[in-house]
Amino acid sequence: MKKGADHMKIEYRQHGDVLLPNLTLKPENEVQPGKYGLMRRQFLKEHRNYLFQEYLMNQTLNQHLVEIEQTARKRKEQLMNQLKTRDRITEQLKKEDPILWAQKMNQIEREIDEILKTELIYQ
Repeated sequence: MKKGADHMKIEYRQHGDVLLPNLTLKPENEVQPGKYGLMRRQFLKEHRNYLFQEYLMNQTLNQHLVEIEQTARKRKEQLMNQLKTRDRITEQLKKEDPILWAQKMNQIEREIDEILKTELIYQ
């Protein structure tokens, strides 16, 4: 079994004095990534371009981004439950003081976003 780029046959085209690879992406009929998948895409493109290019060439970028999205959503749900318990955010608080409840929920959302960025997006 051949490994790595040995099995890839890439055709090139002449562009001035340079040969450019003829790369095309297959249309993807898969689930599109959401907020966290798109954040991961932006991070890869700006800070891990070699990895971004590898995912593109292997046509696994969308799959990777969807996996990140799914993992982030599961982790967000876990963190939400933990942080609501920690901060004593209940339905009773929501009824008694909806403004305070909204402030605390927004604070938790921001905290979770930072955690997810550290754990998943910026890895």
